[in-house]
Amino acid sequence: MLNFGIIGCGRITDLHAPGYARSDAARIYAVCDVNEKTCDRRMSEWGAEKKYTDYRQLLEDPAIDAVEIITPHHLHKQITIDACRAGKHVSVQKPMALNVAECDEMIAAAREAGVKLKVFENFVFYPPYVKAKELIDDGAIGEPLSIRIRLGGAGRGGWPVPISAWLWRLNEQTCGGGPNIFDDGYHKFSLAIHLLGGVDSVHGWVDRSFGIVDCPAMLSWKFKSGVVGYLDSTMSPHMTCKSKYYSVDERVEIVGTEGALWVTRCTATLLDEPALLLFRNGGVQTFENIRDDWLDSFIDSTRHFIGCLRDGGDPVLSGERGREVLQFALSALRSSCGGEVVRPGDITA
Repeated sequence: MLNFGIIGCGRITDLHAPGYARSDAARIYAVCDVNEKTCDRRMSEWGAEKKYTDYRQLLEDPAIDAVEIITPHHLHKQITIDACRAGKHVSVQKPMALNVAECDEMIAAAREAGVKLKVFENFVFYPPYVKAKELIDDGAIGEPLSIRIRLGGAGRGGWPVPISAWLWRLNEQTCGGGPNIFDDGYHKFSLAIHLLGGVDSVHGWVDRSFGIVDCPAMLSWKFKSGVVGYLDSTMSPHMTCKSKYYSVDERVEIVGTEGALWVTRCTATLLDEPALLLFRNGGVQTFENIRDDWLDSFIDSTRHFIGCLRDGGDPVLSGERGREVLQFALSALRSSCGGEVVRPGDITA
């Protein structure tokens, strides 16, 4: 049985904990948060045996095999490096760091310590996206031509989130960028690379809503394969979007030479349609029985990492992949500032 320590026990960990439930390979052994009341509550909810308010003390616990780091972004680098040096395997919440230089330090620390490093991102494990990738790889839409990603924030609906969880995301010193393109957008950039490969060049325009939210935005990019991609992002403060989680409108369309795929939902449910549709040969195939709760993607992402630690193999979302996705996000922001096309591979600091 692998013993995990959870570092940072805020709202989003409600979605991380179920991946350990009923697992015969791993358990939440210890929790750590600067708020001791939060530690006590999470210990009770998750059945953990130990609690800490200082992550360094948790890392000194020899019974802990691996940690999940679920803290504000500016804390990721140092906690990851310290965890690697303590001999713990690491799953660190996306985005892995504030810049590429920090990514390089984290990757090097994991290599030197001989531990596995995963950047936790759940979208590539969302079952409709998993099925979409399978269909693309099987040639169901022919040769891919484009991907279009819709990211829309709705102001009403969804679960309550403490104001403290929003404030650090609106501060670029702690978040690293805006909450839409840099933070939530990371999921979409990760998904694009996972489905269609590496990105050659990016062009972006990003405005500000309410002076603090990085949207409306329009991004375009070209994959190394020649496929093109688009993302548009807006904020609708008076729109209600049904969701048990965050209230957002997310849709993805992948078009190929012989057909198209639509994923109509992820975090929330704006459209009352099947989660995945395949358009081909003049007809529509729907996938009615596919798991489509956003929580499923967290569970599957967690259990994938547990499997890597138990059975061997590397995480799909490795530190190197996390670095690549961060370069994509930073390219969009840099392009927006200067108006030029930016190559992700050129961002190394």
